[in-house]
Amino acid sequence: MPASTARRTPADKHDERRRALAESALRTLGDIGYARTSLREIANNSEFSHGVVHYYFSDKLDLIVHCVQHYKATCVRRYDGVIADAGTVEELVDRFAAKLLETLTDEAPMHRLWYDLRSQSMFEATLQEAVHAIDRTLEAMIWRVVCRAAELSGSEPALSPATTYGMLDGLFQQALLGHGVGSPDALEQLDRQVREVVPLLLVAPGTRSID
Repeated sequence: MPASTARRTPADKHDERRRALAESALRTLGDIGYARTSLREIANNSEFSHGVVHYYFSDKLDLIVHCVQHYKATCVRRYDGVIADAGTVEELVDRFAAKLLETLTDEAPMHRLWYDLRSQSMFEATLQEAVHAIDRTLEAMIWRVVCRAAELSGSEPALSPATTYGMLDGLFQQALLGHGVGSPDALEQLDRQVREVVPLLLVAPGTRSID
């Protein structure tokens, strides 16, 4: 038996099964949404039985939060690749805009689930801690993109991390809504907005406007 296999602990196997369940459940969750889903519904639309799903997740909230955390962590790694591969600020903006359009087009149900969950957290206290943690992770991801753009252009970020994230997240959510109702120019508009906004997020050294 390979050494890597021999070192797997019961905890490792448990985590792997939870990840597998999360990946299987994401498609159903994206289609149904938070409010209408249940563990049984997820099991009915996956390869796993209701008993297996309930064994690894105590309730719907536990499963959905784990699913969104898993998906958003994957998204963060993709954007870190965008940062690493860009050699100029123009290339960074091109890659960043392209990645936003790609994920919006290919994974719209997952993003709808995230915004659904974030909205629900305003009414369900049990969701707030997990949603806040995911939001901060996404904010940090966007901040790394802007800081890299500043580094490549010899400038500084103009706004705070929270304000920067709020602006770009708002544009993405608007595009997601437009794309969902079949707006023919939703993606083109998002691409144009990102290219217009990113330069506004940068200022000459020593003139940053908001701490």
